[in-house]
Amino acid sequence: MIIDAYNTTQDVRGRSDYLTGARPGQAPPPHVPFDPRRILDRMDAAGVDMAMVCSLAQRIENDFIIGLTKAHPDRLFGFGQVLPQADDVLDEIDRIADAGLPGLKLHPSLHGYHVADHGLLDPVFEACARRGLIVLINALDDAFCAPLAIEEIAREHPGVPTIIAHMGAVWNVPEAIIVAERRPHVYLETSATLMSDVKRAYARLGPEKILMGSEWPGSDFDLERMKIAKAIPDEKDRALVEGGNMARLLGLGT
Repeated sequence: MIIDAYNTTQDVRGRSDYLTGARPGQAPPPHVPFDPRRILDRMDAAGVDMAMVCSLAQRIENDFIIGLTKAHPDRLFGFGQVLPQADDVLDEIDRIADAGLPGLKLHPSLHGYHVADHGLLDPVFEACARRGLIVLINALDDAFCAPLAIEEIAREHPGVPTIIAHMGAVWNVPEAIIVAERRPHVYLETSATLMSDVKRAYARLGPEKILMGSEWPGSDFDLERMKIAKAIPDEKDRALVEGGNMARLLGLGT
């Protein structure tokens, strides 16, 4: 199976220029519910069997993600999202897990905390360990969640598979590779990375610690598959990166 490890969907776009494409002073477009064919058609065109979806983080939309994945369980699986600072964070993690979502996305920079804050994140990771959830941390060259800071929190929770999204691109890729090399439960996701980054990770780590992600609609599935094919020419190794590793984390076929 070809399984993409990281993509974003957003139902309510609100007033954000980034989400709506509106010009300054222009009224935001009226709300139009997200059409699942937008992502499913692109998956079909690229030969992607399943894809992870999560909120972009400007707005947490767990109910939307739950409904979307329940409507397409054979194609989409969702990661929920929480504010670790919220009083009800542990209840929300339980609700996400009860709804069948296999993972949790954290976005420290947009949500205003540092990833090495044990007081905030130890309870979150403990809840994820208890519920068997994967954790993905957005780490796009960000001081709030540099790979070595991710290691600081992840090392205390070896039972929680932890994904460094974007491999720490642009400048923190070397750190991300070091962390994945030192921590058996830490994985690197490829969206927004250079082909040379993937080659470097593959040379150091082999194929077992790398997860193909596109971050659609920011990029596209066919572009990411082309990048992975050029970076990892061995078919068996590429099969792990393009889906085998994620299938193992999700418990598919076990």
